[in-house]
Amino acid sequence: MSVVPLGLLIEPEQFAPFLAHEQIRIIDLSRESVFEQLHLPQAILVRPKELLIQDGLTNGLLPDAEQLQALINRLGLTAEHHVVVYDDEGGAWAGRFIWNLHCAGFYHTSLLNGGIHAWLAAGLPISNEEYTVPVVNQPFVVDVSQQQDYRIQYDELAERVTQQNIQLWDCRSEEEYTGLRLAARRGGHITGAKWYEWSTAIHRQNHLKLHPLTHIQQQLEQRGFDLSQPVVVYCQSHHRSGLAYIIGRLLNWQIRAYDAAWSEWGNRLDSAVVNGEHPFEQP
Repeated sequence: MSVVPLGLLIEPEQFAPFLAHEQIRIIDLSRESVFEQLHLPQAILVRPKELLIQDGLTNGLLPDAEQLQALINRLGLTAEHHVVVYDDEGGAWAGRFIWNLHCAGFYHTSLLNGGIHAWLAAGLPISNEEYTVPVVNQPFVVDVSQQQDYRIQYDELAERVTQQNIQLWDCRSEEEYTGLRLAARRGGHITGAKWYEWSTAIHRQNHLKLHPLTHIQQQLEQRGFDLSQPVVVYCQSHHRSGLAYIIGRLLNWQIRAYDAAWSEWGNRLDSAVVNGEHPFEQP
């Protein structure tokens, strides 16, 4: 169990005293060009392509246990570490990384609110030096036996959509939701899905931090979501829905992600799709 007293969402000023803590691993999902110029001291760059695999037209899938283990080994993670993750876009890639860790059985995780933008705004230390990851004798051993608590796959999702016993959160753009913008063979959204775009939760005038959770919850409820019932979130390839997943966890919502997302559902010809429905015209 991690002894570092940090929650799932942490503020820059809250994290600063832990920068040099030996049980902290700092992971940066920013663009490589940004990382090379500046990053948190001792941060390790992880590229988005390391978080997913592609199968045909489906691009966003969770890597298998062997690939997850290889990344954990590269990062020098042990069961005693606490991982702090950030990016330069408001938390989507960082959230996706945290989801990967949760699927791998690693739960000592924090998202840095606002990422590098909020860190810089707070005037906290930065570096442009490369950090050498210490060698660890006993890296964390991946356990994917509980990943169904965080992930849903096509067959189960399709069955539950048919039975109409699932709550779906589409966090893509309105144009994608309605089918006006086509990013697969078919446009639109999964039958029954409600819409709340992921970036709506980000306060762009406050260094890309999240809006207060009470505000986000109110907006979700206004869109028709019931936070007392489980939900499945999706986007195009489980990138944007990485932040949505974190928001769900912060709201104590029972949330799973459909990582194959629209890249699978929209490219199949047998999936249940609604096209042309405006988000606010749902019954």
